[in-house]
Amino acid sequence: METRTGVTVAQHFVGRPETVKATYDAILSAARSLGPVGEDPKKTSIHLMRRTAFAGVATRRASLLLTLKSATDVRSRRIRRRERPSSNRWHLEIELTSPKEIDRELRAWLSHAYDLAG
Repeated sequence: METRTGVTVAQHFVGRPETVKATYDAILSAARSLGPVGEDPKKTSIHLMRRTAFAGVATRRASLLLTLKSATDVRSRRIRRRERPSSNRWHLEIELTSPKEIDRELRAWLSHAYDLAG
């Protein structure tokens, strides 16, 4: 499905190892277990949507950068970057290289982000 930007989800995975797409599929599956999720491909990332975006996924050569919305800062070695765009919102960036990394901890963060977008 092409968007108004002319970008498709599939284009983000061209030339990437299969594990990158498998990791994205695991994120999407975990998100969809929470309820309806839309995919909004942009030029540099794919936004996962509920009413608003709750996550962004950017492909890298052999990994994904998952950015999640959060109401609070989260301290974990897994979070490689944190940003506070407003007084009540955080963006947390996690690098993922394998579907196995979509574990209980990451699913909890994803669930909190999903709730914020409702």
